[in-house]
Amino acid sequence: MIKTDLMYEGKAKKVWKTDSEDYVIVEYKDDATAFNGLKKGTIQGKGIVNNKVANRLFKYLEENGVATHFVEELSDRETLVKKVEIIPVEVVVRNIAAGGLSKRLGIPEGTKLKSTVLEYCYKNDELGDPMINEYHAFALGICTAKELENIAYEAFKINKLLSDLLADLNIELIDFKLEFGRFHGKIVLADEISPDTCRFWDSKTGEKLDKDRFRRDLGNVKEAYLEIMNRLLGD
Repeated sequence: MIKTDLMYEGKAKKVWKTDSEDYVIVEYKDDATAFNGLKKGTIQGKGIVNNKVANRLFKYLEENGVATHFVEELSDRETLVKKVEIIPVEVVVRNIAAGGLSKRLGIPEGTKLKSTVLEYCYKNDELGDPMINEYHAFALGICTAKELENIAYEAFKINKLLSDLLADLNIELIDFKLEFGRFHGKIVLADEISPDTCRFWDSKTGEKLDKDRFRRDLGNVKEAYLEIMNRLLGD
């Protein structure tokens, strides 16, 4: 597959066209942002970690019946993926209260939720990615009822698969964000699953091993990202 023109550059990734209409190349950057881009910085080596962590998890999910956009890891920072039409809904899965949920509902951070919470946010930077429900999604024409039902089913399945995998590595999956897209009419998991998009806590010490270390100026950000990669890759 030959990389051609730059198609899109976002906060954390560049997307390159290829000589095939069905595939693009994702390049992971070291740029870090938080609070909808209000806080910016660099985490050295973050792109490498996120590329390898996401690919490891995509492969695992594929092996367990979840369709993803992953095709092939090309280098430390680049991966060949299916060119999907992203559905502009961020799907947030929450197992333990943290971040925005704690603030909105007054639940102390670290509280185990009585059931897993599924939230939807409208992907729109100008609006600050507002939370929506299924009726908003249908009214905006973002997706169909059948598509959202499929997305919800896959999100809960992914949560169970990832939670089980990470538990064996002494990592607690607090919450995480997913994005889905359409590929030849089929819903597939896209974007990434990494310390940028998940809250990972060490299950023994409670240490945060994700982007909260950057958001909250906790220090040792690079070390936390590397710790997740090393546990997942067995290094």
